[in-house]
Amino acid sequence: MKKSLMTAFLIVGIVSLTAIGASYADDDDCAVPMANWQPREAVQKMAESRGWAVRRIKIDDGCYEIKGRDAQGREIKVKIDPRTLAIVKMKHKGGDSRDADRNGVPSGTVVPPANGLFTPGTKPVVKQ
Repeated sequence: MKKSLMTAFLIVGIVSLTAIGASYADDDDCAVPMANWQPREAVQKMAESRGWAVRRIKIDDGCYEIKGRDAQGREIKVKIDPRTLAIVKMKHKGGDSRDADRNGVPSGTVVPPANGLFTPGTKPVVKQ
């Protein structure tokens, strides 16, 4: 009885550790053997074809990482699959344009109400 209980705990422990290890694996990592990587020049050409101004190309988490500016002049950080040159992850500095709501205000920004209490350039007044 003790032996089967101990075996059950051991199996549960191994399964738990395996699940924990899998949850720490990032989705934006690349697992491509170096022999299958395209050269940096191909990454540079791909970026230029998109209108990006490349400041730096480095390797991060097994992917190429480009830092520079996109065609609209925004700062970008892009992870590229080294085999296919597909975009794995892309960030714009200051937030992604997809983070803006319908009024063009970035999410997380609070627009003051138009009730006269908050006038730009003036100090708030407390009324009692």
